[in-house]
Amino acid sequence: MTLPVVRVTRYVTPLREGGSLPGIVEGDDLGTWVCKFRGAGQGLRVLVAEVIVAGLARALDIATPDQCVLDLDPAIARYEADEEVQDLLNVSAGHNLGIDFLPGSFGFDASTEVEAELAGRILWLDALTANVDRSWRNPNMLVWNGAVHVIDHGASLYFHHSWPGGAGDPQRFARQAYDTSEHILQGSADLAQAQDAELAARLTDDVLAAVVGDVPDEWVDDYEWATGPAEVKARYVAFLRARLDGVDGSRPWVPTL
Repeated sequence: MTLPVVRVTRYVTPLREGGSLPGIVEGDDLGTWVCKFRGAGQGLRVLVAEVIVAGLARALDIATPDQCVLDLDPAIARYEADEEVQDLLNVSAGHNLGIDFLPGSFGFDASTEVEAELAGRILWLDALTANVDRSWRNPNMLVWNGAVHVIDHGASLYFHHSWPGGAGDPQRFARQAYDTSEHILQGSADLAQAQDAELAARLTDDVLAAVVGDVPDEWVDDYEWATGPAEVKARYVAFLRARLDGVDGSRPWVPTL
């Protein structure tokens, strides 16, 4: 899947959750999107993680909202009274990330029951991508039309935050254990273990390349150690491949009870 490009026609309202100040916008496709801005303090790497982890989720039959590239003209900022929002729009000209706004969805809480195998798949995905942001304080799951959707993957793939200093070591990521102590689905570790081999087999090299390929080139074109976006994308695939291949025939990161 290649992300479609949608032109932002109107900024609707901010979503004042977390530190990145995403906003609801309307697009020329007549759709409504949650915009995650390239100019937010967390930077482009968060948008990259969002795209990659959402793609992996789809490959594992885990529901997650559709995505697009939102083309933002900063002229829209002229009509926004909030100075903080104005500043964010002005520094986010160009291509941002759009997440499909799910009308009528509600946040996951203790009253929501997750189907057992799905809970195991979500925990396994979070362990694979080292997602540290799915606790009871911040479940990052929505329920829409009766189905659980995972959202907000930007805290995953921590390894790329060290890349400005070099290309990094995939084997270090492969060996890194995953702490489930605060995970909202920590009780599903046995189900993640039971599905481990089958889930890993789904993520072939072709799948990884396709998922990473959805990341816009301009979001990964700022590393001095790389000759261009293709080399950076290959590095993402190498890190994920190392994580999946494991160490000495095992995957140390797979959750255990």
